[in-house]
Amino acid sequence: MAALTIISCQSKTADDRIVLGDERFEEYLPLLEGKRVAVYSNHTGIVGDKSEGLMVPAGTPVTDENCMIPFGTPASEDAEVVYGPHILDALIERGVNVTAIFSPEHGFRGAADAGANVPSSVDPVTGIPILSLYEHGTHLPSAESMAAFDVIVVDIQDVGMRYYTYYITMHHLMEASAKYGKKVVVLDRPNPNGFYVDGPMLDMKYKSGIGWLPICMIHGMTLGELALMINGEGWIPEGTCDLTVIPCLNYDHQMKYSLLMKPSPNLKDMKSVYLYAENCYFAATIVTEGRGTMYPYELCGHPDMKGVEFSFTPRSMEGASSPRYQDQLCYGFDFRDMPLQAIWDRGADFTNLINAYNQMNVGEDFFTNGEHFEHEVGQGYVREMILAGASADEIKAMWTDDVKAFKEQRRPYLLYAE
Repeated sequence: MAALTIISCQSKTADDRIVLGDERFEEYLPLLEGKRVAVYSNHTGIVGDKSEGLMVPAGTPVTDENCMIPFGTPASEDAEVVYGPHILDALIERGVNVTAIFSPEHGFRGAADAGANVPSSVDPVTGIPILSLYEHGTHLPSAESMAAFDVIVVDIQDVGMRYYTYYITMHHLMEASAKYGKKVVVLDRPNPNGFYVDGPMLDMKYKSGIGWLPICMIHGMTLGELALMINGEGWIPEGTCDLTVIPCLNYDHQMKYSLLMKPSPNLKDMKSVYLYAENCYFAATIVTEGRGTMYPYELCGHPDMKGVEFSFTPRSMEGASSPRYQDQLCYGFDFRDMPLQAIWDRGADFTNLINAYNQMNVGEDFFTNGEHFEHEVGQGYVREMILAGASADEIKAMWTDDVKAFKEQRRPYLLYAE
């Protein structure tokens, strides 16, 4: 059986601030000494999430007043936003021999459209190869790329949804590491949706690139905890990989705080990060979830939606180069005034989608792309119940046992108090 190490997360800093795993150099640099090291990260891999000059600094408690301030907004007109070092630069500065970079969906710089082909490249500053796992339709690392390193360091900001693909890429790298005898070191980060578990368990007949493991839709785990569960539950066909997790300090699962920057192109503020749990499913319907606006996941609409006054027009922009209904006036619903507590209380919920479904009044034609909806939701009964006129509460009741069972199943792998 492969080795498994969990560094302690019980220490406290003087000010009790959250210390990210990537800040704990003394714990993981010895594991990298004399090794060829690969990094799995993207633009979010800022060491300690340190920055200056932001209106809402990373770690700030999220409120109704600050939740819609876009990530990266300067505190004043003359403020200069200065971010801390990226994990790649921090490792190189400390003499680590970094030989490869693996990048996920949206690319190493986090700007590509959802699901877009991202070519491999070379980092222009360091000259290190960037090996894209979203190139030419394959998300699995090649044998050649696995031969380029001895240890892979994972440092990337996830948001805790089963259909958010960063954890799937981590799983692929863990699977390849087990096959080729490589070590995996996860530098843990908090999960901004880590304060609850909700939604159905994935029916594995709907396993796909947006749903890979038999976990709840909102799993409430950090990537470090999920990596431990992947090993512990035997979800790697080749067996367990040699895994070390470097936990955060001073974090627990009830904390709600602002991230440093957009984790992906269309999650632009904390309200979108929370509404993503309810509004992502519009992507599998004829209704747009607001890509191509400044408020994706915070509104929805369609050119032919009748009986509503709110309207918007999707435009081409970074992260949404060809949004649905581009340059067309769409009518729909605006969720920007929805209080945070109401969003948190609803969690995984289909109220917004059912309201749009009823407003469109087109029956089964509301759903698109074959089983895309089932791949996101993870079960076949949700679409059937919506078509039959079930309420959001009736649908939600269907996964009560899933949530209870999953919370017990994941308990041995939790690193932080619930």
